[in-house]
Amino acid sequence: MTVGLFVPCYVDQFYPQVAIASLQLLEKQGLTVRFPKKQTCCGQPMANSGFEHLTGGCNKNFLEAFEGFDYIVCPSGSCALHVKHHLKVEGQEALASDIRNRVYELTEFLTDVLQVKNLKARFPYRVGMHQSCHGQRGLKLSQMSELVAAPFSKPESLLRMVQDIEMVQLDRVDECCGFGGSFCVSEEAVSARMGQDRVADHQRNGAQVITGADMSCLMHLEGILRRQGSAVQVKHIAEILNGE
Repeated sequence: MTVGLFVPCYVDQFYPQVAIASLQLLEKQGLTVRFPKKQTCCGQPMANSGFEHLTGGCNKNFLEAFEGFDYIVCPSGSCALHVKHHLKVEGQEALASDIRNRVYELTEFLTDVLQVKNLKARFPYRVGMHQSCHGQRGLKLSQMSELVAAPFSKPESLLRMVQDIEMVQLDRVDECCGFGGSFCVSEEAVSARMGQDRVADHQRNGAQVITGADMSCLMHLEGILRRQGSAVQVKHIAEILNGE
């Protein structure tokens, strides 16, 4: 089984350790993993800002970079969801559809495709799990609290396989952090206040580390923590699941 590792722009530029952890984690499952060097932005920032008609070059490049892989795995729910829903190239509709069906967010892939039951990882800290909106409401990685339905969380089920980890119970388990891509620019004050509220929930319940499956959300929370001078750390879930 050959996997193409799809790395979001902000991870590539600011958090390369997340891409490395994702690569190593997948390789530990016995997979052959490749990083197509031709990959660039998936086009999500333009599409979210109302310029999806300008993403044609991104879409065409994505097809060329990831054609031929059994699966395409991304350590970001928002980027994975964008490609799953919006990848299209005129004249190559069948190929685009095929590739869309092979794209998975990292924890989704580990849970649904590989059906991982055991992880050789250790992380002796109190951890708060942030459920990102794209992953939760778009990819259905976890249950939405407003529904009268059995709770589940694919990321949290993986975290509970980690030795010595202590998961903290948050007061509002699926509240938005306020990042929202371009929303944090157009509605800066609202975004910042939402992020402060999200951070306060983790702090109030004793989290030493905040984790999640979307580094964009974690980047937003990390900025707030740094401005507060807080000792709470932020780590992408791949870094914890790949820990020794």
